[in-house]
Amino acid sequence: MTARRSSLAPERVLLAGISLSAMVDAVVGILSSSGDPRAALLMRWMSGSTYLVDGYMASAEFLVAAALIAIALFARRWLDLLPLGPPASMAIGVPLGRSRFALFGLAGVMTAAGTLTVGPLSFVGLMGPHLAREMGLTRALPQLVGAAVIGGGLMVAADLIGRTIVSPYQIPAGLVSALIGAPFLMLMMRKEDNHQ
Repeated sequence: MTARRSSLAPERVLLAGISLSAMVDAVVGILSSSGDPRAALLMRWMSGSTYLVDGYMASAEFLVAAALIAIALFARRWLDLLPLGPPASMAIGVPLGRSRFALFGLAGVMTAAGTLTVGPLSFVGLMGPHLAREMGLTRALPQLVGAAVIGGGLMVAADLIGRTIVSPYQIPAGLVSALIGAPFLMLMMRKEDNHQ
């Protein structure tokens, strides 16, 4: 609600997301400490596990992703213009509140589609677009495609490492991507701070 009242300003959306994440983590902690045997399944899902994904689920996820990416391509004009800032975007004719709402809604649906299948993979979602931008892909269309390819590659790499590094045991892909992605993201942010 707070983010909606501020025309979905990125800072407000980020704070709302952090608050919601903290609340969900608290609920997961309560369920885990209750001794319920289903808590182990929940923890496996929360760690971004691909163990239960079969060919049918992967095919369905691919079709959903292709449809949602196609929809995102129609919004590329908004994605090119919104980074100019609210005054410039509105002067060009972008409906600020409506475009932000539509884009955040689409991002939410895309995130939900992936999360329902393998659990939260937040570092893959952070790293894909960031690496695409670091590669010089600044326009919406190349950045969308680049982020999708890089994110998919990171996911495959994390899954492969998780299945082989301590074989015959497996580490969930979400944990591997966080273990590798978090330090890498901090290094990149530090590099950006040094350049400013």
